[in-house]
Amino acid sequence: MNQDEEKRKAARAAMRHVEPGMIVGVGTGSTVAHFIDALAERRHDIAGAVSSSEWSSQRLRERGIEVLDLNATGELPLYVDGADECDGNKCLIKGGGAALTREKIVAAASRRFVCVIDPSKRVEVLGRFPLPIEVIPMARSHVARELVKLGGQPVWRDGVVTDNGNWILDVHHLRISAPLELERELNQIAGVVTVGLFAARRADVVLIGDREMA
Repeated sequence: MNQDEEKRKAARAAMRHVEPGMIVGVGTGSTVAHFIDALAERRHDIAGAVSSSEWSSQRLRERGIEVLDLNATGELPLYVDGADECDGNKCLIKGGGAALTREKIVAAASRRFVCVIDPSKRVEVLGRFPLPIEVIPMARSHVARELVKLGGQPVWRDGVVTDNGNWILDVHHLRISAPLELERELNQIAGVVTVGLFAARRADVVLIGDREMA
């Protein structure tokens, strides 16, 4: 089975967690694109969606799903999103699509976080995928120097501006055996907006294709 079909299966499996009348938090990325398509088939069965990116908002609206403001909805019952990597403890690396800040906000505001991935994203130790970090533009060089001190090799994702008007550093050569501790440490660097480690708020459920990870 090809990778795209595995993504489609995971997205379809996530629909089992969508209940009538829900406001659904929706992430960003290629697997989530399949989820939005599946959600559109039940658009009259849900109360709307809160989106983590302008890209997802546009896709939701094009499929007739109302996009709501998180400030108006309060806590969400469900958030569905993908990941760039997932370890055995359901800690994630996210941010390949540069939407990590809004993704982390919606995840934090949701009671249940269902992560949908294909088998290639499952790893024993996080860090093979470069860790994205969203930074205030004027702090890019300062943050990069601090990351070098921690053993990483930061690379500016040149030409990419986030929906929040910030920049992305992708940190290579990290072997992240203690993701929660590293997330907390990186959050303390002045100029860091969001770290693409989802360990403090990890996934509650991980679907690999249509199978739930134990």
